[in-house]
Amino acid sequence: MKRIEDVHTFQAYSEPLISVLASLPAEEKVILVGHSLGGVTLALAADKFPQKISVAVFVTAFMPDTTHRPSFVLEQYCEKIGKEDDSWLDTQFSQCDESNPSHISMLFGREFLTIKLYQLCPPEDLELAKMLLRPGSMFIDNLSKASKFSDEGYGSVKRVYLVCEEDIGLPKHFQHWMIQNYPVNEVMEIKGGDHMAMLSEPQKLCDCLSQISLKYA
Repeated sequence: MKRIEDVHTFQAYSEPLISVLASLPAEEKVILVGHSLGGVTLALAADKFPQKISVAVFVTAFMPDTTHRPSFVLEQYCEKIGKEDDSWLDTQFSQCDESNPSHISMLFGREFLTIKLYQLCPPEDLELAKMLLRPGSMFIDNLSKASKFSDEGYGSVKRVYLVCEEDIGLPKHFQHWMIQNYPVNEVMEIKGGDHMAMLSEPQKLCDCLSQISLKYA
C-alpha cells in the first residue's frame, strides 16, 4: 500500500509475498501464479523458498533465468519492444527520487491500457482499470545490481508458462523468446487472451490453472 516513491528496491516491492511464504508451515506447499511484472516477483520468491512451491506459473509474465542478472528479460523487452515508435503510447515515466535518478516510476496511460493491455476485455473492466491506476516501477536499475537467481533455488522449481496469444503489451513472440531463453516444464496457450487474461478469458485461465493443480500439486 506504499507510494512507489517510498519503495526503493524490488525486494521491498515483493515483501508482501515473501512474508506470506515465510509464514507458511514447513510442510505446506503452494502453487504460485505470476502475471506480467509479477513473474520477476515469482522468481524472487522461488529463489528464497523453493521447498514451499509445487510449481511456478507464469501468465504472460516476465520470466527471468539463472544465467543473467534478474534485470535481463526486462532489459531485453525494452530493447526489442520498448524502442518501437508506439510501444509506450501515453505512458508517463518520472524520476521518483532526486537522490536516486535511476529510480524511475511509470504510469500507464489510458490509451496504452485500451490498445495494449485490455483490448479484448469487457469495457467495464477497462474503465475500472482507468479509475484505479497508480504509478509502478520496473526496478530495472535495482535488479541489474542484484545477484543472479540460483539453480538450487529458483532453478529447482517446476515452471509452467501460459502464453496469451493476443497479448499486445507483452507480445506472443517475446513470450516465446523467454521460454526459449529459459525452457519450462510445460507451455500452455490461452487462445483469445490479451494481456489481462483473467478478464478477457477467465474460464480458459481457470481451466489451465485447474489442470496445473491436478498435475503438479
